[in-house]
Amino acid sequence: MSKKQSFHHGDLKRVLFDVALTLLDRDGVDGVTIRAVAREAGVSHGAPVNHYRDRKALLTALAQRQFETILCSIEEGLSDAAGGSRVWIDVFGKAMLDFGFNFPNRYKLLWRGDLIDLQDAELSTVMDQIYDQLCDEIERAMPQSEFDRDTVAIAFWSMVHGYLDMRLSGMFVSLNDKVSGKPRDGALLDLFKMLVPQTLDI
Repeated sequence: MSKKQSFHHGDLKRVLFDVALTLLDRDGVDGVTIRAVAREAGVSHGAPVNHYRDRKALLTALAQRQFETILCSIEEGLSDAAGGSRVWIDVFGKAMLDFGFNFPNRYKLLWRGDLIDLQDAELSTVMDQIYDQLCDEIERAMPQSEFDRDTVAIAFWSMVHGYLDMRLSGMFVSLNDKVSGKPRDGALLDLFKMLVPQTLDI
């Protein structure tokens, strides 16, 4: 067991969060428990309760931060992207795919409604920001679509998440499209572009 350490009140919360994130990356969500975090941080088992009342609160805080990271990536991508009515497909798709492939255990946590508090105000806010921004971009790009923006958003998100989930679970492996030669994830985004009507550059 690590030697007990003394932390400033604010520092301990940050240390606990960082330790929990390290455990998540290394051991997956099952490895993130209050006892494990306290042990790795070198504090008593009761110390984390002052900052995270239970495991669900800790995992919810971890999930919130990861969604914030994805949102930042999306905002940067939209800011840097050249014009075009289908640019949102690449920006949102790349943000989710890159995050999932680079941080598989963090990505898996985001969809564990049994472990995180989906009613948490701060978590709900950032999740809504991502979804609303996706819907706004779709509405901008497809003002006369035969389907509402939510249908398009759900179809797109389902495709990206479904592929990621199967890749991370080992059901799919990393291969290239045999016709275009592109990696499968990029080819899927291109396929979705074919389903979305091209409008004037915006």
